[in-house]
Amino acid sequence: MKKIEAIIRLSRFDKIRDALALIGINFFTLQDVKGFGLQKGEKMVYRGSVYDADYIARLQIDILTTDDMVDAVVDAIISSGKTGEVGDGKIIVYDVQEVVRIRTGEKGSEAV
Repeated sequence: MKKIEAIIRLSRFDKIRDALALIGINFFTLQDVKGFGLQKGEKMVYRGSVYDADYIARLQIDILTTDDMVDAVVDAIISSGKTGEVGDGKIIVYDVQEVVRIRTGEKGSEAV
C-alpha cells in the first residue's frame, strides 16, 4: 500500500480530479494548505494598492492506493496538473504499513 500526497494549484484541481476518476481513483482526502516557495507569495490588489501575501494558497490531495496503481496516479496528477510554471506543486509517495476500515474492520487493499 502507498499514500500519495500531492500539493497542487487550486486552478488545476478539477482537471486532476477528472484525470484520477478516469483511472478509477474516486476517493481521496482534500485540504486547503498554505506554503512558501519559489513564487514568494502572490500579489493581491485592494483599492488600487498592491500587497504581497506571505503565503501561497494550494490544495493537498491525499490518496491511498495499491502499489500497482502508484505510477498511474502520479502520471495522472502530473499530466493534468502541469502548467510548466514555477509553483506547479509536489508529489510525495509514502509506504503505508496498514490500512483498516473502521466500519467493517477490513484491512489492506479491501479497506481502500
